[in-house]
Formats: sequence, structure tokens, C-alpha cells
Amino acid sequence: MGPDNEFKKYNKKLEKLGEELSKIQYDFKIKDNPSEKYWAKRTQEFGNYHKKTVEYFTEACSLIRLSNKEQSDMLLLRVSKLIQLGSKVLNDMEKIKKNPSTMNSKDKQQSRWSKDLRDQLIKSNKECLDHEKRMNVFFKDYYEKNLMK
Repeated sequence: MGPDNEFKKYNKKLEKLGEELSKIQYDFKIKDNPSEKYWAKRTQEFGNYHKKTVEYFTEACSLIRLSNKEQSDMLLLRVSKLIQLGSKVLNDMEKIKKNPSTMNSKDKQQSRWSKDLRDQLIKSNKECLDHEKRMNVFFKDYYEKNLMK
């Protein structure tokens, strides 16, 4: 299989994964919802989205590797960080799911622990989203400058 065929193969896989991601449409907005059912669903949704996002960027690494191993390795390092950040979000969501009342920000009697847990989720969620945005920019720029010929 020649380089053009390899490029087409990875490009087609990325297109398919991109379509799947667009159907998932995960919203990173954190809501003050003190329902265990809500957090169980959100945790599942994020887990599915995160898994597909990691798959997408891993495939992007393979595509970039066809033209530049160094840049591919750089993206792979970012994928590793994305996995870590996503695991942190999932861990924080699991804690919220076990104690959903922590997400009731209107509760004036809430403990410091509850407030810290909520803040921790908001922070890890933002870090994950921001990192994913930077990865998208990196890949889009690389693709447009080096692969769209």
C-alpha cells in the first residue's frame, strides 16, 4: 500500500470518527444538578465522548506520522495528557455521582468538602476542554499546512 493509499485510509477513518463525535455532541457545561441519575448519565456520556475523542486523536497521530514522525510524537504526548485529564474528570464525576447533593450550590449549609469537590470538577472539566481545544487547533493547523496538498 503506497503513501497515498495510507493517507486516504487514515483520512477516511478520521472522517468517520469526526462524524461519530459530532453525533455525540457532549456539552462541557457543568450544571448544579443534585440528582444521582443525572450524574450517572453525565458520567456515562463523558466517558463515551472521551473514549471517542482519544480514538480520534490517536488516529490523527497515525495520519501525521506518514509525513512527520516528530510532529506525530508531539501530538501523541498531547493525547497522553488528554487521557490523564479525562480520567480526572471521570474520577471527579464519580465522586459527585456518589454525593450529588454537592452540586446544590444554593445550599448555604454545604460543607467545605462539598464546595471543594464541586470546584474540583469545574476545574478538571475546564482543563480537559481547554486541552482538547488546543489539540484541535494543532491538528487543524498541521493538516491544513502539511497534508492538504
